[in-house]
Amino acid sequence: MIPNGTLDLSADPGGIAQAADFLRQGLLVAFATETVYGLGGDARNGEAVASIYAAKGRPSFNPLIAHVASVGAAQRYVEWSDRAEALAAAFWPGPLTMVLPLRDEHGISPLVTAGLDTLAVRVPAHGTARSLLAAFDGPVAAPSANPSGQISPTTADHVRAGLDGRIAAILDDGPCGVGLESTIVGLAGEPSLLRPGGVALEQVETVLGTELHIHQAGDLLTAPGQLQSHYAPDAPVRLNAENRQGDEVLLGFGPVDCDLNLSEKGNLTEAAANLFSALHTLNATGRPIAVSPIPDQGLGAAINDRLRRAAAPRDS
Repeated sequence: MIPNGTLDLSADPGGIAQAADFLRQGLLVAFATETVYGLGGDARNGEAVASIYAAKGRPSFNPLIAHVASVGAAQRYVEWSDRAEALAAAFWPGPLTMVLPLRDEHGISPLVTAGLDTLAVRVPAHGTARSLLAAFDGPVAAPSANPSGQISPTTADHVRAGLDGRIAAILDDGPCGVGLESTIVGLAGEPSLLRPGGVALEQVETVLGTELHIHQAGDLLTAPGQLQSHYAPDAPVRLNAENRQGDEVLLGFGPVDCDLNLSEKGNLTEAAANLFSALHTLNATGRPIAVSPIPDQGLGAAINDRLRRAAAPRDS
């Protein structure tokens, strides 16, 4: 536990400087990105990375994403390629992570890669995140800032509810805009979709000019977010529900009678931004959660991926 508790830092130059100093000391800082709040630690510092796993209770075989300030910074740690260049030009800064082979003498802690010879890396678009990365001037390993397997945080209050006293500080810059984690694309071999997220599959395939291999449940874990039971509320979750059953609360989509609606207009972007916050709210009721059908296209595929993980049997 942090002796003096978790500090609240404002997203101003002073707060950003203090957060960067904490990272240099090997401490953990939660910070806003355009996707969700990340739990950041120096990706080169094995003890800092170990403390991320400890704070989250995260399985050691689940790799972490390294966040960097620029394409040039990413190229210090991974083998670059024409495909990486094309995706970076199209989607960086932004909610896209690429998994690429590590360079020689990369300096990244093996705890970040879970012992793999690849690194998941991205350049976030959020202004405060980029300012923090620039001030720190190094790679920051940053999974979502929540206890492992629970609902991902889209506000500083969500972070504090799960990690208060376990981390040095929370750099508060309001709610996250996208509300889903980044899309992860594997480029170490055959181009693969390892996790759907804030950039739609179709957009990536258009840029690369090829279809992506889709990660299957039996494939090796090569990127964050591939555990089957993940993003799980405490209560059972029932998907594709047309109405409530028993004591359930209904998370709606579109013009339906429900307890909370992801998007009354049926807008997938709005639904994505509201997803984790809505799950937090309904989880607090202590009642089972039913979820309306969500179109399985574009961002809907990422939403359904999260919901399937929330509804899956819990990992033992």
